[in-house]
Amino acid sequence: MEFRIMGPLEVRDGTRDRTPTAPKHRDLLAIFVLNARRPLTVERLRALLWPHEEGERSDSLVRGYIGQLRRLIGKDVITTVAGTYTLAVGEDQLDLDRFRRLVARGERDDLLEALALWRGPVLADVDPEGLRWVETGRLREELEELRLLALDRRIGLDLDAGRHREVLAELRQLVTRHPSWQRFRGQYMLALYRSGRRVDALTAYSALRDELDDGHAIEPDPEIQLLYHRMLHDDVSLHVSAGPPVLLPHDVAHFTDRQDLVDRVIGGHVVVHGPAGVGKSALAVHATWRRRESFPDGILYADLREASSPAAVLEDFLRWLGCPAQAVPATAEQRERLLRTYAANRRLLVLLDNASDEGQVRPLLTACPTVVTSRSALGGLTGAARVPVGVLDDDAAAELLVKLIGPDRGDVSELVRICDGLPIALRIVGSWLAARPDWTVGYLVRLLEDERSRLDRLNVGDQALRSVFSIGYDGLPEKARRSLRALGALPGNDFAEWAAARCGGEAETLVEAGLLERHVIDVAGQARYRMHPLTRLFARGLLGEGEIRDVLADLAAAAVVRVRSSRFPLISGDLREASATRDIRESVEWLRAERAFLVGLTAELHRAGLDDECRRLAHLLVPFLDRHRFLDDWRQVTELALLAARRAGDLRGEALILRDQGDLHRAERRWDLAHDRLRLALGVFLREGDGDNVTRTRRRLGQVQFELGDAARAERTLTACLGSAGNPRDAAETLHALGAVLGRTGRPDEAVGRLTESAGLFAGLADRHRQADALLELAGVRLAQRLAADARQAAEQARGIAVRLGDRLLDARALLALARVNLAEGAPDRARALAGEAMRTFDEIGDDRGRDEALDLLARA
Repeated sequence: MEFRIMGPLEVRDGTRDRTPTAPKHRDLLAIFVLNARRPLTVERLRALLWPHEEGERSDSLVRGYIGQLRRLIGKDVITTVAGTYTLAVGEDQLDLDRFRRLVARGERDDLLEALALWRGPVLADVDPEGLRWVETGRLREELEELRLLALDRRIGLDLDAGRHREVLAELRQLVTRHPSWQRFRGQYMLALYRSGRRVDALTAYSALRDELDDGHAIEPDPEIQLLYHRMLHDDVSLHVSAGPPVLLPHDVAHFTDRQDLVDRVIGGHVVVHGPAGVGKSALAVHATWRRRESFPDGILYADLREASSPAAVLEDFLRWLGCPAQAVPATAEQRERLLRTYAANRRLLVLLDNASDEGQVRPLLTACPTVVTSRSALGGLTGAARVPVGVLDDDAAAELLVKLIGPDRGDVSELVRICDGLPIALRIVGSWLAARPDWTVGYLVRLLEDERSRLDRLNVGDQALRSVFSIGYDGLPEKARRSLRALGALPGNDFAEWAAARCGGEAETLVEAGLLERHVIDVAGQARYRMHPLTRLFARGLLGEGEIRDVLADLAAAAVVRVRSSRFPLISGDLREASATRDIRESVEWLRAERAFLVGLTAELHRAGLDDECRRLAHLLVPFLDRHRFLDDWRQVTELALLAARRAGDLRGEALILRDQGDLHRAERRWDLAHDRLRLALGVFLREGDGDNVTRTRRRLGQVQFELGDAARAERTLTACLGSAGNPRDAAETLHALGAVLGRTGRPDEAVGRLTESAGLFAGLADRHRQADALLELAGVRLAQRLAADARQAAEQARGIAVRLGDRLLDARALLALARVNLAEGAPDRARALAGEAMRTFDEIGDDRGRDEALDLLARA
């Protein structure tokens, strides 16, 4: 059912007319429609039906009218709730609701449909004067404005489509009926002008100016004045309608992924920002083409990298929007104001591509939506939204390559790795393969494997990856250029702020230039930066071999100082327990955050021939790698360090690394290899007369001898070491090793004494890690003595230390010890819970031995 009040009141049910004929029924229905979906009480209805009477009509009379109206238009149309009555209709059932919605859409067909709904003033037959109800007058004013707006828009679309002759008669009537609606006058002038009646068009303007001058002493609107001047100068762009300007570049082919970003690009002022080559422009252009229909008055585009100045862009925009050359102001400030005037009443979008700073953008901002692409986030544009753009993930990168080269060309994963998700690089290699169907993916991968020539090969046609990076590099101040070159020498692509500071401290400048990106805040609370691998190749290619060595040597010196300062509390602690715990935790967090970087730095130092720096850094890293069981990294750094020490002829350094490798093999339980490495190291220390290192190496040999089955010899070796220990630390380490041997050879009483003394010495040294190790060994011996309470005390003390240090591996070992205690005490459920928690940690860390021990205990519990 449809209710019509734009004109005479009507109710249509399909082809059937259900309009009431009785005056009071028509009045009542008009009241309901004016208050559609709004509950009305009987008192309110009575007041509206008889506005000038008070209390002379009964409620039953009103209810009688309502019942009669319901029988006519349907019982369900007027609902009753809590003593009120409501006309329950949807928006599609009221002509005024449909009219508003169609006008808001603004398409020509919508506007024609909206205007067809207009049959005259609201309730022309029920309230002809518009005075009976307040709503009638309000709606008449609103809908008349909307009708004129709909006419304005529809005629504008007709003019754009070249139908100027067809609308002349209609416009002449509208100008006569609505002399103050200057838009109709301007459209009439334009229709006359395009119909070859230039003089009549200018006369129409003069008539408007005279009318305004006589009545109000004002000038026509600026838009009409500008149109007049363009006609006066016979601006050729007025002769035909070229339609609104759409200056966008072509949409990018095979746009992939980033749907979530596409939906955020259009709306208000938006800055699309990210590193060089990630596809910011492609994203902005693609999103704008998708929303093309939302901007019927045009889309303006400017590449600010190619623009000589904002003033030149302003002139270009003004000309595209119809401003004749003679009317373009001379100064940039005047052009800004005129552009804002032009844009104020148009549904335009502006795309400003490749902005370098806020100064390029601010003069071009208007009230219309504006998209800016930049390598910088342009933080000075405080009111703008930000859409950061990064590289594609592996799946999206592979999808893009397959779209570009076609299916069945082979595995593209290696190309994805080489391009590391950078869209411009992916498009270049994709274009290569698309243009060369006889090439295989594998052949192109082999061409690009050599890092030294990779950037030179990554170009096709007028697209060259090196030029993308050069644009940002050439625009940098010299200090930032030096910083970028130095960063190219760093190992890997991820580094913390301290490393960036050693390379010139210009990281933020490089971020703004799109050659570096802020990455994360790491576990040590440091800001980390990331350089794309291809950007790193570009930066590194600007350095000579000597410069690379200088950068690495300086970085190694800083790294050694930092690692040594972090390593000291890790292996030595501090006499103040609270600060020692904090220092150890912070040291471990810093080493954990920098582990990959420092391991990579060791490799770069070896590659650059910086042998002493390579050996020293590797040796300093070993206690951390040992404590946290990073066995692969441990193996890598010691292998490189051994080669470096031998290449440098550093015998003592070689012996230290051999001992570090012996420790690695002990951790791997490869006892024969450990024995060989330690024997080699011991021989060097004996020849060098290095007593302390002789003792430390022999102690390790004693432990390996025990694991190889020679317990007696192991005890003799460790007892001798105890006698030659030259400091409390060596004594504590030897007591710990000797206590472990005694405990495992069935001499628990002696073992308890040695381990208790060892734990006490470590406590005095504030070495919390080694104290906990000794306590866990002591807990095992106490369990062997069937002293579960003493075992629990030692294990709980060890776990307390592990928790304070934040050492997850040590904590898992302590949990396992407590699980054994609970099993011995007859609490298998608690033992299983503790062992399960320990096993989860061992799984996450990758400690297979610990996991096996936990599984064994779970099987016995």
